[in-house]
Amino acid sequence: MTNSTANSNGIGPFESRFQTGAAVLSAVCFLVAIFLGWTGYQESTLILVGTELNIVSGMAGLMLAGFFGVVALIAAFYMEPGFDH
Repeated sequence: MTNSTANSNGIGPFESRFQTGAAVLSAVCFLVAIFLGWTGYQESTLILVGTELNIVSGMAGLMLAGFFGVVALIAAFYMEPGFDH
């Protein structure tokens, strides 16, 4: 067994500051996705921007923000910072 695999911390979202930040970013992206989906479903305007969303643009925003949330969650679980060693 190599030295790097023998001393690994394990897989988890809160092992380092990088993974904690990625987990928080993932949660924020999921909340934004839910907000965009709900706003598009209601066909209302975005807060502070004034853009009116319909169901198609709301679902597109939901899928885009959800995709970024999934990518950040994968980064939180499986990536290591790398430059701090």
